[in-house]
Amino acid sequence: MNLPNSLTLLRIFFVPVLIVILLTRSPTVEMFGFTIHFEVWGVLILLLAAATDWADGYLARRRLQVTTLGILLDPIADKLLISAAFIALVDMHLVNAWMVVIIIGREFTVLGLRNIASAEGFTIEASTLGKTKMVLQVCAVAIVIVAARHPSLNLLGLALMWLVVISALVSAAQYFLRFWSHVDDSIKQRRKLRMLEARKKPQDAVPL
Repeated sequence: MNLPNSLTLLRIFFVPVLIVILLTRSPTVEMFGFTIHFEVWGVLILLLAAATDWADGYLARRRLQVTTLGILLDPIADKLLISAAFIALVDMHLVNAWMVVIIIGREFTVLGLRNIASAEGFTIEASTLGKTKMVLQVCAVAIVIVAARHPSLNLLGLALMWLVVISALVSAAQYFLRFWSHVDDSIKQRRKLRMLEARKKPQDAVPL
């Protein structure tokens, strides 16, 4: 257990904390004459979790501490955080359920494609749009949470949600095309090998 993996586990720990804050809409704390409502705590937890996402990858590469555990946990932690946040916002009637279905469906679709690709012996690198999507998701969730108390931000929150949905669909299509090209090449190579083996067998046969 190294520092990058500890940060990944911390991000997973933030998930139930964020859900409790959003669904209970508490705590409300008085500090230095200012009232800090639940949306401030929710955004802070979300931003801290997002910061650990950047920090664990940076530290793992810088310290050469990339581990199998980290590779497995990092995408799971990301998907748990984003999925939990969006589902909580649906329960709070702040976002449309169909948007969240598309966003979460994309995450599990890409995860499935990556697992199949790994079993086939190749990897699908994250696209630039895929990395940008994570930033858009964090921004969208943060704005929607704040908009719960400040309705003037509703339009901005809706615009960001549309951007997240569009980026989710486009990046999913990119992943699928990359996946299919690799799988198609792999299938063609297997067919060639089988054909070569089939041709060699009659030639290798010993005449009676």
